Amino acid sequence: MMTTQAEQKFQHPDKTADGKLRAQVAFTGLETLWVNTGTLCNVECAHCYIESSPQNDRLTYITATELEPFLNEAHAMGANEIGFTGGEPFMNPHMVEMTEIALERGFQVLILTNAMRPMMRPRTTERLPVLQKRFGNALAMRVSVDHYTRQGHDTERGTGSFDAALIGIKWLTKHGFSISIAGRGLSREDETQLRAGFAAMFREHAIALDANDPASLILFPEMDEESDVPEITTDCWGILEKSPTAVMCASSRMLVKRKGASSPVVLSCTLLPYDRQFEMGDTLGEAAKPVKLNHPFCAQFCVLGDASCSG
Repeated sequence: MMTTQAEQKFQHPDKTADGKLRAQVAFTGLETLWVNTGTLCNVECAHCYIESSPQNDRLTYITATELEPFLNEAHAMGANEIGFTGGEPFMNPHMVEMTEIALERGFQVLILTNAMRPMMRPRTTERLPVLQKRFGNALAMRVSVDHYTRQGHDTERGTGSFDAALIGIKWLTKHGFSISIAGRGLSREDETQLRAGFAAMFREHAIALDANDPASLILFPEMDEESDVPEITTDCWGILEKSPTAVMCASSRMLVKRKGASSPVVLSCTLLPYDRQFEMGDTLGEAAKPVKLNHPFCAQFCVLGDASCSG
C-alpha cells in the first residue's frame, strides 16, 4: 500500500516530506523552566494533548529535592520564570513545597491548574495563601476553562467540572491571587466570539478579569496529531514573517520524570512529553541546543498558532 504525503510528513529530522530543509529553532537563552509535576489528573479531558487522567502515570511526581538542582541551574542561566504543569499540579504532594522554593530563589511562578478538588484540599488551601501574602504577584495561577458555558466545559471535562472550577476561581480571587484563564477553540468559534462569551461569563460570576486582555484570557489553538498540517521549512520564517526567536523552544525547556526513571530529564517544550526525539539531556546546560520542528504540534501550536504556554 502506498503512503500518502501526509503520512510521510514529520518523519525525517532534517528534511520535510517534499525534500525541503526542515526549520529548527536555536536556543537563545533560558527564560522559562517548565516542570511537569506528573501526568496524573483528577479528570480525564476528551481532548488532552498529554493524555492526563486518574490512571496515567507515565510521567511521575517530581519532588522538591529533585527540582532543586535544576532551579539552581536555571538561576545561573538567567531564567526568570518557573512554570508548573501536569496533569493537575496539585495532585503532586510536593507542589506547595516546590512552589515555595522557586519563589524563595526569586523566580516568578506560574501554576497551570483546573482549580478543582486537588487545589481545594485543606493542606493546600491552608498553605497557598501564606505564599501569596509573602510573595504577592510573583505567584500566578492560570485556570483552565475550556468554554464559557457550563455545557461546553463539562462536555470536555465531565459533569460538575464547570461549577467546581468556579469555586476554585472565586477562592483564588478572595485570597488575592493573580489569576488568568486559559480557554480553548474547541467550539470552533472565532476569537471575537470566544472573548465576548467569556466576558459575559466573567460578569455573571463576578470574576474581575478583562476578557479582551490576552494576558488575562489566553485562548489556545487546538492540536490534533492526526491532522494533515504543513511542515515548517526554513523558508517559512520569511513567508510567515515570523522569527524563530518567537517560538517558545527558543527560550524554554521542560523537566519531566518518566515512570521507572531514577531522575528527571529535560525536554524541548511542554507539548511533547513522550516523543524521545525531543529529549534534550539530563541538565539544562545539555539542553541548550537547537530544536528541529519535526512534529505536527510545532506547526499547529507554535508557528501557525502563534501560541506559547508562557503566554
